[in-house]
Amino acid sequence: MNSRDDHSQMVLSIAAVERDTGIGKDTLRVWERRYGFPQPGRDVHGERTYPMAQVEKLRVIKRLMDQGHRPGRIVAQPMEALRYLSQGESSLRSDAKTGSDQERADLLVYLDMLQKQDHEGIRRELFKTLSQEGLQRFVTNVVAPLTTLVGDAWARGDLAVHEEHLYTECVSSLMRQAIVAIPAPTRDSQPSVLLTTFPQEAHGLGLLMVESLLILQGCRCISLGTQTPVRDIAQAAIAHSADVVALSFSVNMNTNQVVDGLAELNLLLPSSIELWVGGQAPALRRRQLERVLVLHGLASIADAVQRWRRLELSHHG
Repeated sequence: MNSRDDHSQMVLSIAAVERDTGIGKDTLRVWERRYGFPQPGRDVHGERTYPMAQVEKLRVIKRLMDQGHRPGRIVAQPMEALRYLSQGESSLRSDAKTGSDQERADLLVYLDMLQKQDHEGIRRELFKTLSQEGLQRFVTNVVAPLTTLVGDAWARGDLAVHEEHLYTECVSSLMRQAIVAIPAPTRDSQPSVLLTTFPQEAHGLGLLMVESLLILQGCRCISLGTQTPVRDIAQAAIAHSADVVALSFSVNMNTNQVVDGLAELNLLLPSSIELWVGGQAPALRRRQLERVLVLHGLASIADAVQRWRRLELSHHG
């Protein structure tokens, strides 16, 4: 029996649902009155309790809201409609034009192992692929499309949250080991790139992918990890004499948080420090952002580095 089925009869308190989904208690109560969902039961003390099926639906709703959908248009929708909408968003943000990556048998094997709770098999296969392909091909040909597949499977309900987290931890630990094994650039290596995410962005896998490819390009990288306040990003960039600040945004990042945060960061950074951004956040495709270089996919990282070096050479020529 799959572990997702083992917990299907569980119920959560309203406080647990808030922690699990990121949707506030007051919002849950308002939706209950306004849209007729969720529909909690009551425990012996009269407190609201939520079955796992409703919690799963709330997770999908939160994900769609983070992508810009309004609650009034989605909360009352059936789960099938929400999953269809999630799949539509996934297809829009996929780098693959034909969807061929979605059907790669070698990637589907990893999903099967995740669903079977075979964490040792996942680690073993990922390590074998990394050893055979090398870090660059591992990141671009395996991790990037597989991460999209895992996210889409979660949106469809084919993977549980803990299975998605297991995948992220397996890949992240392997990539950190591989990054440490790369000969360290000198302190004079350029550009010097500070990597992090905004406080609302907890996903760090995209950041690791970018860091690995930058180091392979001979850049000096300073990673702050995830969720750094905007003012601290600017202070760290200045303190470390960074040439570039690189930020990663997942599809879950709210458009206003992206745009407002980048505008504030631009005001705090000196003009000598460039701002590079990448990821699947819709804001990166929908708006022209002043003084911001949008990296369209991992393949554009090498071009961005070479562009920076040409400009630097021309300034000193």
